[in-house]
Amino acid sequence: MLVALSMAPVCSAESKSTSRAVRCDSVDYRYLLFASAKNEVSPAVLLLHGAGDHADSFIETWKSFAREKHIVLIAPDLPREAKFEQAVPNVFRCIVEDAKQQASIDPRRVYIFGHSMGGYLAYDAAMFDSEYFAAVAVHAMHIDNDYIWILDRAKRKTPIAIYIGDRDQFVPVTRVLQTRDQLVKAGFPVHYVELKGHDHNYYALADSINADAWKFLSEQRLP
Repeated sequence: MLVALSMAPVCSAESKSTSRAVRCDSVDYRYLLFASAKNEVSPAVLLLHGAGDHADSFIETWKSFAREKHIVLIAPDLPREAKFEQAVPNVFRCIVEDAKQQASIDPRRVYIFGHSMGGYLAYDAAMFDSEYFAAVAVHAMHIDNDYIWILDRAKRKTPIAIYIGDRDQFVPVTRVLQTRDQLVKAGFPVHYVELKGHDHNYYALADSINADAWKFLSEQRLP
């Protein structure tokens, strides 16, 4: 169930930034939408921030790049609650479908980029919504061994890009390598990038990570 509640646009000659509230399964969620002012069909990236962060700061790292590449950005504020994970498939589709009513989005080119907690949720989306999202990119997160069963839920082998710093103080490289190997063994196309001297701070290398992630994502389309 999707019910749009509010809209507050900020416009320029080239783009429009909008804060929206949408009701998904009787719960209200806020998200930011950044799209070209021109009514052209464009790819979209659902941006999933880390724990303790917010959509407002996370989307800023993508705006100039998105303006240049004509990408629609969709950045929800994510609740830091364990029970939210169960709602992820319905909520993410609900938010993207609302965004499709506001911007011209190519349904075959809807992607996800997630950092840390957002990356954890991105893995869920890659498995449970493999026929909705064309590809996923994750920074600084692995799949827990207790949840590796989610790989069997994917109806399509979603292409996945993984970025991890070799000095990440919260997510060990060994755990991410294990996730990479499990994905490859299960038949998922994986683009793995280990960032030398980099820690958990996505913002420190956001420009280069975003550019590489987009190179990978933009080559993927739903059949």
